[in-house]
Amino acid sequence: MNDFLFQDEAESTTVEPEKTKNNKLWRILIVDDDESVHQVTKLVLNNVEIEHRNLDIVSAFSSAQAQAILQEQDDFCMAFVDVVMETDDAGLQLVEWIRRDLKNQAIRLVLRTGQAGSAPEAQVIKEFDINDYKEKTDFTANKMITTVYASIRGYRDIITIQRSLDAFKKLISATSDLLRINQLKAFGSAALDHLLTLMELESSALYIARCQTDYDQETTSSIIACTGKYISESDSLENSNVSGLVKKMIMQAFDNKKHYFGKDYFVGYYETDSHSASVLYIEFEDDSEHFKANLAELYATNVVLILESLTRRHEIEQTQKELLYIVGEAVEARSKETGAHVKRVSLICDLLAKKMGLDYRFIEAIRLAAPLHDVGKIAIPEAILHKPSKLDNDEWEIMKTHAAAGAEILSKSKMSLSKLGAKLAHFHHENWDGSGYPKGLKGENIPLEARIMAIADVFDALGSVRSYKKAWSNDEIETFMRSQKGIKFDPKLIDIFLEHYEEFVEIRENNPDT
Repeated sequence: MNDFLFQDEAESTTVEPEKTKNNKLWRILIVDDDESVHQVTKLVLNNVEIEHRNLDIVSAFSSAQAQAILQEQDDFCMAFVDVVMETDDAGLQLVEWIRRDLKNQAIRLVLRTGQAGSAPEAQVIKEFDINDYKEKTDFTANKMITTVYASIRGYRDIITIQRSLDAFKKLISATSDLLRINQLKAFGSAALDHLLTLMELESSALYIARCQTDYDQETTSSIIACTGKYISESDSLENSNVSGLVKKMIMQAFDNKKHYFGKDYFVGYYETDSHSASVLYIEFEDDSEHFKANLAELYATNVVLILESLTRRHEIEQTQKELLYIVGEAVEARSKETGAHVKRVSLICDLLAKKMGLDYRFIEAIRLAAPLHDVGKIAIPEAILHKPSKLDNDEWEIMKTHAAAGAEILSKSKMSLSKLGAKLAHFHHENWDGSGYPKGLKGENIPLEARIMAIADVFDALGSVRSYKKAWSNDEIETFMRSQKGIKFDPKLIDIFLEHYEEFVEIRENNPDT
């Protein structure tokens, strides 16, 4: 044992402890059947501190015991392995098992032997995947500490590479999932969660705020993504439940147009154009040692650019939606009917399509296009639209032309939403039995969206006051809708509608005429 550890050395080397300690540990496994080897190794390494971490030394007195430990615990950075234990090559077999069966390529393996002749160094290094070979008779205290430093740093570098590769794989696999998210805040929050995963960071709060100056020079600050303790239902930065100090740091980044980095937080500023910018706030928990601002900046820059694109698209979509409702309401106003009708039929179509289990893209499209179903009425003379009594035959024929007129107006656009609106306008007065207009289509020859609109339009019209009638009661409407099964309405659709009748009534009650 004395030869193993206490040979004369050229000079004494003292390892200076690092100034700042970390509560995380470097774990080292000693595999040797000699109790004294464990004692001496622990004595030498007792006060060693490497890169802010102390050492946690675990003992195994046989190859079998080491296997049991390694199967349950995969966080050892290195292992000292004796060659001769329960068999003459137990240590070599353990090394082969670790690399081949356990598939652990990260742990640094240092082979130690007191019988070098039974395991020649050149042969062992060639045939076995070890990182160092030491004869116990030549292994001094300083050499042991040097070996531990080299092994831990090698392990650290391998883990860094592995994490980078894993992060890259996660980023690639996450990209398709993220891009499927079409809601702005949902995308941003998912992206922040992926940032945590990529950096293996324990964070209590992540936050992206956006500041935009409109054409009228009005500045607004909004939340476009958040996760952790500062999750907020509000889209406004000012009205969010974020602490005043954090708000101040975010606004300071906006004002000074630069990054800030502290012991437990990072604030990044990203300017997307001359009128808008975003700020990323990350608050982490005692892990500044592993926080890499450059990785966060690279990832956040791309996320912010995507969010900016989504924000612009969202604004355009909102404008389009508002314009669709405005057009629909303008047509209804010309007919002296309330604008609430177009909102209600839109919501009714949406709910009925959901109850049918249709694709979400179709549901979204029919909800947006529904306000255009009567756009052709703009071509109908006001005398006919406003007539308080029943239309005569000639007037009725003119009224029926609004279906084809609406289709013609909307068909001039190549946008898919307008094409859907054209079908709604053209065919929502067709009847299941073929008695409708303008084409007299029958059954499933009538487009599905028009069959849905037919139910929504009639249901809401019967419950509303018109120049020529009073509003019907809910019971009267239900009786009529049921009587028109297979005549005016698609039997399957009307069954679904009636099964959930009370929910459709709620839509009309929650959106009354004004």
